[in-house]
Amino acid sequence: MDYLQVDFRDKALFLKLFGEDVYAVGGFIRDYLRKDPSEDVDILILKHPVEEIVAKLKPHGRVDLVGKSFGVIKFTREGKTYDIALPRIDQPKETRQRTHKDFKIITDPHLPLERDLSRRDFRCNSIALRLADGRLFDPFHGRADIDKKILRMTNPEAFPEDPLRVLRAARFASILHFSIDAAIYELAQEIDLQGLSQERINDELFRLLLNSSDPSRGLQEFFKLGVLKQLFPELYQLTLAIQDALFHPETDEFGHHTVWPHTLITVDQAARLGRKFKLSRPKTLCLLLAALFHDVGKPRTADWEYKNGRLVLTNKRHDILGEKITAKAFDRMKLFSWEGVDVRTITLNLIRCHHRPSELWQNREVITRKALNRLAADVDGEIELLILLDVADRSGRSPQPISDLDREGQWLKEKFEELNVSRETIKPIIMGRHLLPLGVEPGPAMGKILKKIYELQLDNEFQTLEEGLKIAQKIVEKTRGRQEKKEKAPKKSQR
Repeated sequence: MDYLQVDFRDKALFLKLFGEDVYAVGGFIRDYLRKDPSEDVDILILKHPVEEIVAKLKPHGRVDLVGKSFGVIKFTREGKTYDIALPRIDQPKETRQRTHKDFKIITDPHLPLERDLSRRDFRCNSIALRLADGRLFDPFHGRADIDKKILRMTNPEAFPEDPLRVLRAARFASILHFSIDAAIYELAQEIDLQGLSQERINDELFRLLLNSSDPSRGLQEFFKLGVLKQLFPELYQLTLAIQDALFHPETDEFGHHTVWPHTLITVDQAARLGRKFKLSRPKTLCLLLAALFHDVGKPRTADWEYKNGRLVLTNKRHDILGEKITAKAFDRMKLFSWEGVDVRTITLNLIRCHHRPSELWQNREVITRKALNRLAADVDGEIELLILLDVADRSGRSPQPISDLDREGQWLKEKFEELNVSRETIKPIIMGRHLLPLGVEPGPAMGKILKKIYELQLDNEFQTLEEGLKIAQKIVEKTRGRQEKKEKAPKKSQR
């Protein structure tokens, strides 16, 4: 019989309220056994009706019931939230296409602990620790799986009832660096994922990308488990499209030169750069999604050309097509903003422009401020993200981990600084309020004039308000002259 002494902030409160009937369960215990303790504690309370649990908790914090049958209580105290589970049975509903919501949750305060643990997804998560004495309950030998670093199903018969578990297997394998039991691969091929809500799919993908040190591991599991084929067809096509073997020497474990190995390496390199430059979570997500989708235009643009004495596989304008394909994918994913950041727009801009930095490098001897202005404007000022994507893409030809910008990336970063091009400098200097004194009324005509003035600003024709106003005066006068000339011109007779 195993005992562990674990501690967390409100352990004493839970013991005071529920005594021997309160347990820490799931990922908290798993990670403690992995010697990587988590601050997120999941609680299980036995032998107490939900009304009694709520009544005891309310004097100590905010209580929220989750789900129609109150299968989970969220308890927030002094800024920290605990998920408190009630002993329950997840009874599948009769439905043609299974989703993660197709369950009737039956709570039973007196359900045996082992019965409750049996409904959980993987053995490593089906462990409970009684807080009163630290006794470990491990009826499905999850601790042995943790030691072996493997994911096994707790209940193979119940596993297919929640299709989301297939995606969770990939995420856990990636974050925990666990292998996946062969039985899960076999079963996953028969599980229909189409009924999953897009919100839950996105959540699993984002958590995989953001929380894994090597997201490629989970993405490859998506491929092996059939997730790509069912839910991300644009990415699945990358596994079937070959690349030029000389320009892209990277291969999969069997030597295949497809776009997929390059994509996986690029995502990992982008993740390393995101950590190096301490990007926020939303900006990191933009970078990783751009790395994941940046080459989705390649399968449909692949073509052979004979040049330099050999046949070369090219993908002209795959960046432009890739933006359009990704936009449709984001439509399906209902992906727009995330944590207050317009992830959709930023990511699409990065994909469309991801080849531009290399073009600047090739013409570095004659580079102008105009070219940098244009590029900065096309990515809406996200210069750092574009540089990081460019470096990750170039480094995606080798699995050798990178830790900083390469020569080309450092050059571009310094060039933007040298020529004083930034998010601030590309903001429009001339606004609508500046045209009002010139007699320009708000409307489509003003919009056209402002657009033309901004184009001249990006072309480096002016850099100050005074210079801009002089140019605006000339454009307004010229526009007004053309309009007056058009009005004075004799009208053509109508027959």
